[in-house]
Amino acid sequence: MNKNKSQIIHNLVSIVPFVFLFFIILDTNISMGAADGYKIKIQINGIADTVCYLANYYGDKTYLTDTAYVDKKGRFVFEGDSVLPGGIYIVAGQNNNRYFELIIDKEQQFAITTDLSDITGKMKFDRSFDNTLFFDYINNNITNRKKIASLKKSKEEFVDMPDSMNNINRQIQDINNNLEKYQTDIIENNPESFVSVLLKAMKDPEVINIPVLENGREDSVYAYQYYKQHFWDNFDLTDDRLLRTPLFNKRIKRYFTSVIFQHPDTITKEADIFIDKTRDNKEVFKYSVWYLTYKFETSKIMGFDEIFVHMVDNYYAKGEAYWADSSVVKSLSERADALRPILIGKTAPELILIDTAGSFVSLHHTPAKYMVVFFYEVDCGHCKKENKALKSWYDNNDIGFEVFAVCTDTSLVKWKKFINKNDMNWVNVNGTRSITPDYHDLYDIRVTPTLFLLDDKKNIIAKRLKTEQLIPFLENYNKNKQPEE
Repeated sequence: MNKNKSQIIHNLVSIVPFVFLFFIILDTNISMGAADGYKIKIQINGIADTVCYLANYYGDKTYLTDTAYVDKKGRFVFEGDSVLPGGIYIVAGQNNNRYFELIIDKEQQFAITTDLSDITGKMKFDRSFDNTLFFDYINNNITNRKKIASLKKSKEEFVDMPDSMNNINRQIQDINNNLEKYQTDIIENNPESFVSVLLKAMKDPEVINIPVLENGREDSVYAYQYYKQHFWDNFDLTDDRLLRTPLFNKRIKRYFTSVIFQHPDTITKEADIFIDKTRDNKEVFKYSVWYLTYKFETSKIMGFDEIFVHMVDNYYAKGEAYWADSSVVKSLSERADALRPILIGKTAPELILIDTAGSFVSLHHTPAKYMVVFFYEVDCGHCKKENKALKSWYDNNDIGFEVFAVCTDTSLVKWKKFINKNDMNWVNVNGTRSITPDYHDLYDIRVTPTLFLLDDKKNIIAKRLKTEQLIPFLENYNKNKQPEE
């Protein structure tokens, strides 16, 4: 494959390097074929592509499944000896053109004809009940959404005519009710169809019979709890076909980002509850564990590394991640072990480093109501900017915090000049001269500047924030801190 073609494919469906490509030479005289494997004959009148691609969803990614050459009449065939896993697939052309999506499930020997002028509207299927049902649903939606858009636009003419406005609103509501009924009828009348699984999975729980409080308002806490508890009712977590649609990733992302309370303890508890629901399907279980582990390993939200550590400890280290080899488990466990001592709430690791006089200074024995541990490099531009902001805050605050500034440079001369030049009148130590283990390992220092905020007991209360973020955080924390009895 030449470089240009490879780039087209990569841009089109975000292909990973190890995905196997099938190249199909078109033979228009071949019948629909044997029952084994798949054979999808497609004709798109009016397309100029010479090559088309079949791609599948998996989570939030798309992967190339097959490639076919297109003849001058817009005909091409995707064909293979193995049955394709069920899900939603994408038919795409060159130049990043995604023509349409289709369902591939039990029916894997079928034909499609359509026209470039109206791909969805002119879509016809031979031997594919699921796709006929799917596109009937899509076209019905398109038709009725256009009606709603037209009615909404007409409301502009009747702003001062309440009766007319009410009539339009009733028409819109009737259309929405009909759309809902159409969807419900498909689900009830076609229980064995993957289309029904998809449409049901799109449904949010309907919160009904909400109690009314004494003040006359609906109980929003009840409504939220009901919605959260029933969020997955319509989503079949035993069906791995949903992994190969856009629905699964969007829903799990929404649940763990927007639905549940964003606190590590809550998320950890909900992660375990959710994963337990997926255990009846190994593929869904695998993806769910992987997704949540990766999500919180890479999260930029302070404190969410605690969730990552929990995932590693409870699923990888305990042997539940059957897909992960020993090297993956080892790597994840080492990462969790590096983060474990510096989780929010943990006592900050001791640092005993030399000061400018050559004497050893202990972090734990440096008294302070609050302590900012500041790791920096002398020649780092971002460090200089952070140092300036921290110095300004230090000189003008009334909270009473101390700074334990750890320089990572080996040159003591450069370090001392930097201190004098910037009037750093706080605790200054050099990280390269220590009694305690390497600060890189103790505090997981991969970049500078890095700041940790400790309380008077040297417990970590914030980390990896910039000074501009630390200021409001500490002011709010100090204000809300309960006095000790």
